[in-house]
Formats: sequence, C-alpha cells, structure tokens
Amino acid sequence: MENNENVFSNDKITVTYNPRRCANAGICALQLSDVFRNSVIPWINLDGAQTDDIISQVNKCPSGALKYYLKQKEVA
Repeated sequence: MENNENVFSNDKITVTYNPRRCANAGICALQLSDVFRNSVIPWINLDGAQTDDIISQVNKCPSGALKYYLKQKEVA
C-alpha cells in the first residue's frame, strides 16, 4: 500500500506529512501559520519559524501525520 507521504526539507530539518493519517484537526495551521499554511503551495514552509518551534508544533499533531527528522552536520 502506498503511503503518499509529502516531504519538506531545509538545511536543519525534514518534516514529513502523511495525508492518509491526518485527522484535519488544524492545530498546526492555527498555532504556527507561518509554517503550516492552508492556502499556499507548498503548504509547509520550514523557513517560517525556528526549528525548535517547528519541532514543538509537530509533536502536538494529534494524528501523528506530521513527523520530523533532524539533519546531522557533517564532521570535517
């Protein structure tokens, strides 16, 4: 079965969104609207807030449709 996950990344974090799992509670867009936008594509803008704020909001997702992964820095 296909999961149709959407992936959004910047240099610090990757956020995935699984629309099949989403409960459409809207908490993400209500509480962090500069990142999770209803009427703009792409609807997740990771440059709209600090990484810690994005992580905090993803952790509030009631359905688990949003997940995040921090990018590791390369060691020279």
